[in-house]
Amino acid sequence: MSGCVFCSIVAGETPAFVVADDDQTISFLDVRPVFKGHVLVVPRQHIVTLGDLPSDLLAPYFAAVQRICVALPVALGAQGSWVAENNIVSQSVPHLHTHVVPRTKGDGLRGFFWPRTTYAQGEAQEYADRIRAALESP
Repeated sequence: MSGCVFCSIVAGETPAFVVADDDQTISFLDVRPVFKGHVLVVPRQHIVTLGDLPSDLLAPYFAAVQRICVALPVALGAQGSWVAENNIVSQSVPHLHTHVVPRTKGDGLRGFFWPRTTYAQGEAQEYADRIRAALESP
């Protein structure tokens, strides 16, 4: 869809730190992460909300989310992850996306307060490489 930054990432027109991709989804680092290693999972097809996702894409979409959930603790030494999705309200990009955020007890995330951080030069690539390596491990 014209003007959609996630569609532009899917098309390879906008660079992103991609950690996984398959026929139905692509997963990449959020440019304004809650914590470093925060991944967005999006369908390749332009779909705005979870309610718009065709039922035949539910399983592949959430399988991708699940893979990222499993990989983050391995890749980053996190204790777990937080999975979140907005539909319309607080949805900063009108393209379905699920946030998978690495979590560690005492990390400071409370309730629905989403502090944001940034990556130092070259740091995003390092995080993307670590997550991709964990996804490729048996």
